[in-house]
Amino acid sequence: MNLHHAPVMLDIAGTTLNKDDRRRLKHALTGGVVLFARHFEHRLQLTELTAAIKMLRPDLLICVDHEGGRVQRFRTDGFTALPAMRALGELWMKDAMTATDAASALGFVLAAELRACGVDFSFAPVLDLDHGPSGVIGDRAFHRDPRVVALLAKSVAHGQLRAGMAHCGKHFPGHGHAAADSHVAVPLDKRSLKTILADDARPYEWLSATLTAVMTAHVVYPKVDARPATYSERWLKDVLRGRYGFTGAVFTDDLSMEGARWLQGSLLSTTEAAMLALNAGCDLVLLCNQSLHDGGAPVDALLDGLARAAEQGQWQLSPDSELRRLALLPQTAPLTWDELMHDPGYQRALERLP
Repeated sequence: MNLHHAPVMLDIAGTTLNKDDRRRLKHALTGGVVLFARHFEHRLQLTELTAAIKMLRPDLLICVDHEGGRVQRFRTDGFTALPAMRALGELWMKDAMTATDAASALGFVLAAELRACGVDFSFAPVLDLDHGPSGVIGDRAFHRDPRVVALLAKSVAHGQLRAGMAHCGKHFPGHGHAAADSHVAVPLDKRSLKTILADDARPYEWLSATLTAVMTAHVVYPKVDARPATYSERWLKDVLRGRYGFTGAVFTDDLSMEGARWLQGSLLSTTEAAMLALNAGCDLVLLCNQSLHDGGAPVDALLDGLARAAEQGQWQLSPDSELRRLALLPQTAPLTWDELMHDPGYQRALERLP
């Protein structure tokens, strides 16, 4: 098997593929596509779009941020409006075991509906703790207690896996304590390594044999590393891979975020940011919503810049990273939407949603 490494997860301009989209999707460094609400008009259009992507490259991973609550990209034409994760945490406080079943039901509905439209993967569940101050996380978190978060996330992941979809815990090692939004600023978490490992990072430790993928936090933990976790070997190699023994794929959060590219006082280019992330231990780098800017010039700049940098030995193509990416592709055929609507397991899962 001739493996290279296709670490770039990019977006496309609209609801159908244009000439530039097709060219970028065929690029050797492109590993997947991230879809957003603007890519969705109705289910048939989404299904045709995902089929067109797979016609070009069957190995591309088609992803979406589809958690439930305010982070759910497709909400109409039959898609179930899923509750925010906090609803499961609230149910846990009333009846813990019923909450775990509801969480599995939610994971199954989420994944089965996406897969019926040709989407391979969702960046869920959120493992951040509900500390209160983080506006960007808020009701996206299950609970304040890492034990509750770990068990509810494991239940959501179980539902996703039952529908044939891998899953992604985020944002490692924890975004819940940092108040700033990394889309626009550099969030800081000034607690000690010992405190973070005993609290926010615990779900990653307890789910080390469960999680198929992890997404990093664009948060700086200055008592651990001056660099954000996305660029930190200490966090990714020493803690996540070393201490926790995690073997799945590691995604960066979106590198187009302003907060993601500030490093010790200077603004990195996306190519510099991607190389830092890949060298620190990330397998896959996300660049979102850039195909709309200047005809997609920022996407081309990243693909061309990474290709040049690889030739110059500034980062290494990793067959291990490529195997981890390919392992996220569904291994089973999805149900069609009509089959799903008549599936007893799906009907039962809808009844169990909180």
